[in-house]
Amino acid sequence: MRFAMLFSLGLLLAASPARGWEAGAGIPQTQSGDKESMSTSHNGSRNAAAGGNRSATISRGAAPAELCSTSGTGERIAANPSNYAHILRRLRPGQTMLLAPGNYPRLNIVDLRGQPGKCIVITGPTEGPPAVIQGVPRFNTVDIVNSSYVGLKNLLIDSRGIPGAFGISAGRGTSSVTHHILIEGNTLIGQGGAQQTDGISTKTPTWGWVIRRNKILGAGTGVYLGNSDGSSPFFDGIIEDNLIEDSIGYCLQIKYQSPRPAVPGMPTRPSVTIIRDNVFIKNDQPSPDGDRPNLLVGGFPESGPGAQDRYEIYGNLLYYNPREALFQASGRVSFHDNILVGGQAAAAVFRDHDLPLKVAYVYNNTIYTNRAGIHFENAAAEDDALVGNLVFAATPISGPIRHLRGNMGDTMANAAQYVNAPSFSLKSMDFYPSGKRAQGDPLDLSQFANEVDYQLDFNHQPKGKRAYRGAYAGSGRNPGWRPAAELKVLRRKTY
Repeated sequence: MRFAMLFSLGLLLAASPARGWEAGAGIPQTQSGDKESMSTSHNGSRNAAAGGNRSATISRGAAPAELCSTSGTGERIAANPSNYAHILRRLRPGQTMLLAPGNYPRLNIVDLRGQPGKCIVITGPTEGPPAVIQGVPRFNTVDIVNSSYVGLKNLLIDSRGIPGAFGISAGRGTSSVTHHILIEGNTLIGQGGAQQTDGISTKTPTWGWVIRRNKILGAGTGVYLGNSDGSSPFFDGIIEDNLIEDSIGYCLQIKYQSPRPAVPGMPTRPSVTIIRDNVFIKNDQPSPDGDRPNLLVGGFPESGPGAQDRYEIYGNLLYYNPREALFQASGRVSFHDNILVGGQAAAAVFRDHDLPLKVAYVYNNTIYTNRAGIHFENAAAEDDALVGNLVFAATPISGPIRHLRGNMGDTMANAAQYVNAPSFSLKSMDFYPSGKRAQGDPLDLSQFANEVDYQLDFNHQPKGKRAYRGAYAGSGRNPGWRPAAELKVLRRKTY
């Protein structure tokens, strides 16, 4: 069933734009239905929690960020389509299998166990003709089973349009514990045979993954992490620098989590999953199994291990969705320094979903949409903060929000008074501030100081005096990455 939202767009909530405004109002309650989405009409074109959680010891993903970065010092073994399966079964910690250009039928990674600092790496060529992993009927193109500290790099993974042939899959529930996997620099195509065919999928308890610098093009669902019943948590991961374009359903979804199963070796400390510097783009194609946001993250367990986990989501470009919001979140989330362009119903929606919205910190985002900008359908149960956002929308900010400060809102028609080239066209848009209009009093971001990179803008530049609203901390000519349907790779200041 499709979750319908009926809009009666109200008056623009704006005071002195140069000083910003703080308000919350205006979108009617939704009708009952499928809670996966917030659909409306088809027109359009292309923390920490408050209080005690601050003192918790949080895993920040520093170790996953370095995952498999030193594995190249071990033995390197050349392989080709005729012998790679035999070599694969015998790989040991620290070894790298170098696949020659050619076509390889499936890649079945079973019981491969590297070690911290000694990953087992499977890589294709870094230039020239690729190593192509080809899909076959009734199987996933790459299967990962009971494996850890394994890297997959520089592969072309082609599922050949076979429905149900996922690109990379780790499944089998608690019978297959797969952690600390690096998926880097791959191109995934041919997963568009059906909306439920995923580019990357996990359906087993999963932690310590790094999904980095991949292109996932035209999949049914780009990346689907966790199981639909909440039983297979994905946590303590990093998803960064990817291009996920033209998915039928989600570009990326991380499912909600029911109480975590007892799995030997699975961490129990609070942790952070980081989603940063990705490009999430949809197109006009129909979604027969239901319209979906570009990016959706679900809640964490209500109690026990994982209850204090959170998402830090920043530096992403979310562009175009003709029938859905660009972003939807529940649970515990920090969402900052992102650029959102388009989206139906609303650009960014915070709401109770399968689990409640607990904490929502939303700061320094730039939003351009002809619908609602930032909408809270439900109040965050523990804490919220909307700070320093720059929103051009019919209704910039709405819903039950307690803490707003230093936000700026205006109409789309007036956006050119603030930024260089507001546009729905990727080729034309430039949301870098053009002058002082997007500045105000210095923002107090101290409550976010325990978050990774809270002090850096969309271009990874320091925010300085924190006077700018939106995702950029500067004005004039944009010195950094320009929005495009390509990888956003910037030199990262900190992890």
